[in-house]
Amino acid sequence: MPPPQPTPTLLPPPLPKPGGSAAAPPGGRDGTCRSSSISSGSGGKILSLLSMSESVHSGFSFLSEQAQEQEERQQRSSQLAEFQRLREVRAAAQLKNLEDFLRVNHVSLRDTTAFSTGMVYRNLGKSGLRVSCLGLGTWVTFGGQVTDQVAEDLLTLAYENGINLFDTAEVYSGGRSEVVLGKILKKKGWRRSSLVITTKLFWGGKAEMERGLSRKHIIEGLRASLQRLQLEYVDVVFANRPDPNTPIEAVVEKWSSRPGLNCAPCPPVLEETVRAMTHVINQGMAMYWGTSRWSSMEIMEAYSMARQFNQIPPICEQAEYHMFQREKVEVQLPELSHKIGIGAMTWSPLACGIISGKYTSGIPPCSRASLKVTLVHLTSGPSPEAERRLNVVLLSPQGYQWLKDKVLSEEGHRQQARLKELQALAGRLGCTLPQLAIAWCLRNDGVSAVLLGASRTEQLRENLRAVQVLPKLSLSVLSEVEHLLGNKPFGKKDFRS
Repeated sequence: MPPPQPTPTLLPPPLPKPGGSAAAPPGGRDGTCRSSSISSGSGGKILSLLSMSESVHSGFSFLSEQAQEQEERQQRSSQLAEFQRLREVRAAAQLKNLEDFLRVNHVSLRDTTAFSTGMVYRNLGKSGLRVSCLGLGTWVTFGGQVTDQVAEDLLTLAYENGINLFDTAEVYSGGRSEVVLGKILKKKGWRRSSLVITTKLFWGGKAEMERGLSRKHIIEGLRASLQRLQLEYVDVVFANRPDPNTPIEAVVEKWSSRPGLNCAPCPPVLEETVRAMTHVINQGMAMYWGTSRWSSMEIMEAYSMARQFNQIPPICEQAEYHMFQREKVEVQLPELSHKIGIGAMTWSPLACGIISGKYTSGIPPCSRASLKVTLVHLTSGPSPEAERRLNVVLLSPQGYQWLKDKVLSEEGHRQQARLKELQALAGRLGCTLPQLAIAWCLRNDGVSAVLLGASRTEQLRENLRAVQVLPKLSLSVLSEVEHLLGNKPFGKKDFRS
């Protein structure tokens, strides 16, 4: 009898996974399907593990890059701190050596103008010319808005308070400004070595060759300015705006496609200007030259051309700078200063009086915005009627109508609203709004000097105290000013960050 066959054990079909499909019916292809599903499932797991590994690896890479950047920032900060410490140690050592030298020669630092007046002096750009951080400008006032006696009082007050920088131009009051300044300097008899006199050339008269930046006008115009100033030389002569005959944009477009300076084309007037400025310096008619109202591109062109032809490059740019005009001085000029050492001599820190607070309730009768044009024969001096009405000779027939329109515009009203808040901040600091505005300009390390304009000695005396407000501008105060202004300009680095 054959042995009994074992009864086959029937396994229950696999239960379907939640959310999955039912098990395949038994058949010849069941193993094939099952094996393929297993292989695909294991392949998916492998791919997911690989992707997870890559993501983890990229995460670690990102963290390591961040850590490396943080470490580099810390190293740079420590290097800057060490560099600053070494600079302070070196400065202290140099000061001690200077004191020892002066003591041997029976001279003291207490005898210097800087110590006795409290004035701060800075280098004009990367040059060795030391100028007071505050200078006195003569636009509108000398030979026009104020009498010669008031001009003398203003100049004397400025000099006695440590100001050594006095700025004028051949165009100011048709040359009368230089005449008045020269008479006062000769009358006072101050040492020429204690003064820094600057003038500007571009518009010296109505004739075709009495204006522009040609070699002819630069030499003849500076010679005429020296005669009016009764000086042998000026310390800085400025090119007062670029010459419109210079095709600067076309030149830059051509230069951009060329690798070096040797093969670059030379604009005729700009090259002539650079060579003429070098000539007057070599002839002893000026010590340095600079630019005024030039764009950063034009300044770089002049510098490159001077280096190419072994000429003397400009050392500084005169630019408008105040709380409502910031982009050029805070964005464009710092790059030029870093690359080629251009300094900044700024003017109009009170925006032609807008920031003084005098226009909060309209246009005062004796303000600059109320000035009108009167034809005055400058050779015989301002007429009594012109002095009484505070009118001034201007090249523009509209006078200061542009300033009046600016004050009464919608933007002008917004500016006055901000100034009211800044007035409260100035009160907390124990200073006036003009003093805060001038000190705010001085807080910029790229600014070598700020030119002041004044028509009264009381006004100048008040503005001179801005030097004492400068130490009060802490980081928190400057941050509050930025918040109130809301117009901080952004450069390329700010956009990249």
